[in-house]
Amino acid sequence: MENSSIPARTPFYDLAIAQNAKMTTFAGWEMPIQFTGITAEHQAVRRQCGIFDVSHMGKFLFSGHQLLQSLQPLVPSDLTRLTPGSAQYTVLLNSQGGIIDDVIFYYQGEDSQGHQRGVMIVNAATKTRDKAWLLANLESTPVTLQDISRSQVLLALQGAEVLAYLQPLLAENDNNVTVEDLRSLRPFGHFTMARGGEQIFVARTGYTGEDGFEIMTTPSIGLQLWQDFIAAGVTPCGLGCRDTLRLEAAMALYGQDINEQTTPLEAGLGWLIHWDKGNFLGRSVLAAQKAGQKPKLLVGLEMAGRNIARHGYPVLRGQEVVGIVTSGTLSPTLGKPVALAYVSPDLGQVGQELLVEIRGKTYPATVVKKPFYRSPHKST
Repeated sequence: MENSSIPARTPFYDLAIAQNAKMTTFAGWEMPIQFTGITAEHQAVRRQCGIFDVSHMGKFLFSGHQLLQSLQPLVPSDLTRLTPGSAQYTVLLNSQGGIIDDVIFYYQGEDSQGHQRGVMIVNAATKTRDKAWLLANLESTPVTLQDISRSQVLLALQGAEVLAYLQPLLAENDNNVTVEDLRSLRPFGHFTMARGGEQIFVARTGYTGEDGFEIMTTPSIGLQLWQDFIAAGVTPCGLGCRDTLRLEAAMALYGQDINEQTTPLEAGLGWLIHWDKGNFLGRSVLAAQKAGQKPKLLVGLEMAGRNIARHGYPVLRGQEVVGIVTSGTLSPTLGKPVALAYVSPDLGQVGQELLVEIRGKTYPATVVKKPFYRSPHKST
């Protein structure tokens, strides 16, 4: 649907309209941009708890003998380190080390037939392309890929007090899962439980910089969970505050901060590269960047005053353009403008003073440490 002129809608569309959501078109989907307001929703996540419909994301189910080994050449991270119930945030790379997409791969272990199983969540805008690329690269392997994007919904329950709002999820489960089971689940840990005979996939992951859980299940269960959480006092949230939350946490947005022309090393994602694993796409290019000079580096900027650096604005040192802003906002938590930008690596040191051109005028900016905000509530 990402190339269709008619936006797709998730099963939550009618509920969003009933809750007075303001809608927008994003990646071929008609999605809520806000309900009560971006700042109010942002603060609800930072202080209490918010819920997002992220069912537009792509969802792939993998199965097969030697699944982890088959995926190894396609990512720079060592997936064979994963144990059942753990996950890896990583990137799909092209032969030049460019980022095709950033994804999370959840390893579920082996089934009774000895097939390894896993779930991959990909970006909505790149889902069709990712699927074709993965199928082409796995064609000669014993791995199957099932696209469950339409049959499963995805909710993100995020916030400082997220654990206090999970009881509606647990009240009617078939597995005797308790709040304590969720409390002890480490970040990127996940499990599957059931409710009314239908499966619910629960992972301690998110895109807000706060503690949180992502829940994948059938539309019927998902719609009931949404209503349960709203009734319990959880704030419905749209894509507007999802963007300000992730930017405060310096989490990259695909298509803005990272793309096929950026490598993990340039984007500050070098920690995803496990150099002691075998060969993978783009390794030689990344090794050359590691040994030499990267052409650019993604840095955090803090603006002086209230001037907001937006996507595409030039970054200068004196009269010379030395980079470009990829994302920027007025941080609701910090009360000041922050941005991500690519600059020359020699200008990436914390404290470096630069300028950002905004509507023909230049304004001071300083390179600061990322992330801009680190949650005191987030589980470690």
